[in-house]
Amino acid sequence: MTGRLVYVAGPSGAGKDSLLAWLKAQLAPDAPVAFARRTITRAATADGEQHDSVDMRGFLHLREAGAFGLDWAANGLCYGVRHAELPPRRGSEVVIVNGSRAYLPEAARRYPDMTVVHVTASVQTLRQRLMARGRESAEMVEARVQRALDFRMPPGLASIEIHNDRALAEAGAQLAHALQLTAFA
Repeated sequence: MTGRLVYVAGPSGAGKDSLLAWLKAQLAPDAPVAFARRTITRAATADGEQHDSVDMRGFLHLREAGAFGLDWAANGLCYGVRHAELPPRRGSEVVIVNGSRAYLPEAARRYPDMTVVHVTASVQTLRQRLMARGRESAEMVEARVQRALDFRMPPGLASIEIHNDRALAEAGAQLAHALQLTAFA
């Protein structure tokens, strides 16, 4: 199991960030699980994901220099995961990446043995969460909901599906069980 990559993807509003934060908080400090730090073309915020912030020029320079093992663009931002964050990573049996559904075929090409986790929620839940964030117009929210409805897992790619509509701890326990993670604090 050494060096297993877990690629987590799903629509905006499904609660991927919350689910991964819950899982990270539940794991024992010495659990052989790492959460890959992403490089993103947005400013860091106190309440958001811990990431490396770069401007577009810096991101393009890093990508051209071959710094990223995985990189994609989504929702007007660029995301990259540096090689050092990916398997094999010393001391980690499992490396979890918060990825993109659109980039999934390329990630699978690069890491054919990865485990895919598709986090989703009902249309009503997605719409409600996206509207509550207040970052987008109703039309933009509907476009995101429609993309969630239109998504199909790429052919030949198996995934673990986690429905995150109820209590976060319920979805988190499902994820931990599906990934066979037992090193809880």
